[in-house]
Amino acid sequence: MTDINKEAISVLNDLTETSIDGEKGFHTAAEDTKNPEIKAYFLSRSSECATAVRELQAEVRALGGDPEDSSSVAAGAHRLWVNLKSAVTGKSDEAVLNEVETGEDHALKAYKEALQKATEKNLPVNVTTLIQRQLAGVQANHDKVKALRDSVRRAS
Repeated sequence: MTDINKEAISVLNDLTETSIDGEKGFHTAAEDTKNPEIKAYFLSRSSECATAVRELQAEVRALGGDPEDSSSVAAGAHRLWVNLKSAVTGKSDEAVLNEVETGEDHALKAYKEALQKATEKNLPVNVTTLIQRQLAGVQANHDKVKALRDSVRRAS
């Protein structure tokens, strides 16, 4: 296996962890929110994150690697904190949206760093294109979550 493939696999596996975190995070947020429209959005996003995971894993396999299939340790710790905080704050929709936005901030940073690394290391075009496409989706999610949070805030 070439060094370029090893580097691409490493970047893609990091994004796989991030996407698994997102899938679990959106699913948890859907359980915690009371607003049916926001709940449906979170469930839809959880499903889209699962699709992103499968795409990343398929690309890792195509490069000859072993795809990641678990979330990051940091995300597990973050979910525990979110659950504790939610229990204390009563899981208001605004509190849930704030936590989701924090998760999306993390995902956005991870994808931007992955794209930068892919460009700097001159990773294969198909890898860079996949990262760019998924980054656009993460950016759209981030913006939508922020807009939902702001809307809920104004309504309170």
